[in-house]
Amino acid sequence: MADYPLPELGGKTPLEVASTPWMDWLARRGRCGRLITIPEGMSTGSAVANLSILGYDPRIHFQGRGVLEAASMGIKLNLQDVVFRCNTICAENNKIKNHSGGHITTQEAAELMRTIDQELGSDHIKFYPGVSYRHLLVLKGGKFSANVECTPPHDVLGIPIDRVLVRAKDAQSKKTAQLLNKLILDSASILEQHPVNVKRNHQGKDMANVIWPWSPGKKPVMKTLQERFGIKGAVISAVNLIKGLGVYAGFGIMQVKGATGLYNTNYEGKADASLAALEKYDLVFVHVEASDEAGHEGNVNLKIKTIEYFDQRLVGRVLGGIHEKVRIALLPDHLTPIAVRTHVADPVPFLIYDPEKTGDEVREFNESSCGEGSLGLLEGDRFIKRVLGIEDQILT
Repeated sequence: MADYPLPELGGKTPLEVASTPWMDWLARRGRCGRLITIPEGMSTGSAVANLSILGYDPRIHFQGRGVLEAASMGIKLNLQDVVFRCNTICAENNKIKNHSGGHITTQEAAELMRTIDQELGSDHIKFYPGVSYRHLLVLKGGKFSANVECTPPHDVLGIPIDRVLVRAKDAQSKKTAQLLNKLILDSASILEQHPVNVKRNHQGKDMANVIWPWSPGKKPVMKTLQERFGIKGAVISAVNLIKGLGVYAGFGIMQVKGATGLYNTNYEGKADASLAALEKYDLVFVHVEASDEAGHEGNVNLKIKTIEYFDQRLVGRVLGGIHEKVRIALLPDHLTPIAVRTHVADPVPFLIYDPEKTGDEVREFNESSCGEGSLGLLEGDRFIKRVLGIEDQILT
């Protein structure tokens, strides 16, 4: 939900313009600062950012977002398997129009991916349908390389496809890059004429007419948060990437009916699931994707609306349902500015509310206010240790 100041908002950010009484309530009573979630030189994706938030060093543990999503989908992997996130994207005039196939429905996308697996899959090439446009490609058998350069589709909107195809990083990965590019190009002729896309086209909707593999990696080896800190955690999200990270972190996965990853997600359901999880778990990690998607669309009004929905329908509902002393942290995982429509590596604002501690001078939750907070600029595992009260014990 964090962003840059926008001329159309009078030089303010969507977070500064949005009505956020509950987040501001927490900011006035908590301590604020900024967190580096994207280490220098690393990709600006959600996997890297959320690893950082939970105190894992992404330079060690980031193995691509595909393996995280595979974990959430229950897909069994060998250490030799190479896993890719595989979007169904929309291409027009050989250019990438959007990264989501017009936010195709899960049911429609499943039909497309079943056809792709039948036509392009094999014993060594497996496609797995996911949620909406988010799917997986697994190259099995140990003869493929993860050392290929794949471009996230949301980073190259409007760019010709042939300029951003997969590139080999070394001689051993050339065959893998060639295979992936062949799959991309072959998928176009299959999906363009698929009944699902023919119907979408007649309805004036964007077609999901090309597959796009990216974020390659192999199965990571990670300690759980219980092994690291002695706590039991749960994760609540509509996004398989976040659920998969929860699996590797040892979290319980809480399912919420109607959680979509978009502006129409079930905010109240996530809030209620959070309150229920607090009865059983030490830490509840709640993730809402809606503002990120609005940023990718470049839709400033929708981004403001999603921020207000999050504040009023989730944060406020959680605060109204808590009847014990609970420490609360709140932050974006990364910026998705309206102006660039993709992720950037800037530090994110955060707050940590502890009912047993005095707050600082920050009065509102936004990018500039949190920059003046008493916790300053954090990186590494200092944020999660602050959330858990571990660093406070060390410092005092």
